[in-house]
Amino acid sequence: MEKQGLIEIYTGNGKGKSTAAFGLALRASGWGMRSAVVQFMKPGEGYGEIAALAKIPEITVYSFGAEGFLSLGETPPPEHLAAAAAAMAKAEQVLADPRIDLVILDEINNAVLFGLVGEDEVLALLEHKQPGQELVLTGRAATPALIELADLVTEMREIKHPYQQGVNARRGIEY
Repeated sequence: MEKQGLIEIYTGNGKGKSTAAFGLALRASGWGMRSAVVQFMKPGEGYGEIAALAKIPEITVYSFGAEGFLSLGETPPPEHLAAAAAAMAKAEQVLADPRIDLVILDEINNAVLFGLVGEDEVLALLEHKQPGQELVLTGRAATPALIELADLVTEMREIKHPYQQGVNARRGIEY
C-alpha cells in the first residue's frame, strides 16, 4: 500500500506553530524518514531549532529571509521579495523530490500575509507535492483557500503570553 501524504496547516496567533512542525520532523526522523524545511522570512542564523535540526541527518533546513522586520500594509523591500522568491524556488524543488517524505514550509502563511508571495503562487506550488509526501504550512493567518485545501488545520490561539508582561524573547524558548 502506498503511503498517503496529507497537507497540514498550523496557524493562529498563538505560540508553537513552527515548534509543532519541527516536532513532526523529529518524529519522522525517528522512523528514518527524510524531511526538508524551507523557512520563509527567517535568515537562518540565531535560531536554536536550526542548530538542533542540523544535527539530525534526515532533516535538511533551507532558510530564506532578509534582515529587518516588515510591517503589515507596507510595500516589501526588494531584498525581502528576493528572499521569498528564492524560498518558493527551493520549496518547488523539494516538493518535486519523491525521496523527501515530509516538507515543512515554515512561515509561508506569513509570507502571504506580508505580500511577499501571493496566495495563488502558494496554491500553484502545492501542485508539485508528491502523493506520498506529508506537507506542513506554518504561520499566522492561513488564507481560507489554503484552509479549504488542507486535510488537517490546527489553530494555535493565544490566551496569555509573557510578552504582555514585558518579558522579551528568550534564547532556547522563543528562538
